[in-house]
Amino acid sequence: MTQLPRCPQCSSEYTYEDGDMYVCPECAHEWPKDAAAEGAEETKVVKDSNGNVLQDGDTITVIKDLKVKGSSLVVKVGTKVKNIRLVDGDHDIDCKIDGIGAMKLKSEFVKKA
Repeated sequence: MTQLPRCPQCSSEYTYEDGDMYVCPECAHEWPKDAAAEGAEETKVVKDSNGNVLQDGDTITVIKDLKVKGSSLVVKVGTKVKNIRLVDGDHDIDCKIDGIGAMKLKSEFVKKA
């Protein structure tokens, strides 16, 4: 009998195969078999509009006027943002902008300062 991998979310040992996926009956997490074979997680590389790699703690500059959804505020071109944090998702930069507050930005609208 082959040894099935533990669930990467809850570490349950009761995983089972379903086609080309592994399934955890305890937390209902599903993941592809090939991801379990690789073993190592891929780290996502976030790049700015010029192709420079961004990291946590970098300072960036906004390259386009950005309307703040749900308000009449606008983040103007040239606004500097310090101490960014990279997150997963469509908006991959989490930051605080003076006068506006906490925001999420897309890396395609910023450049590394």
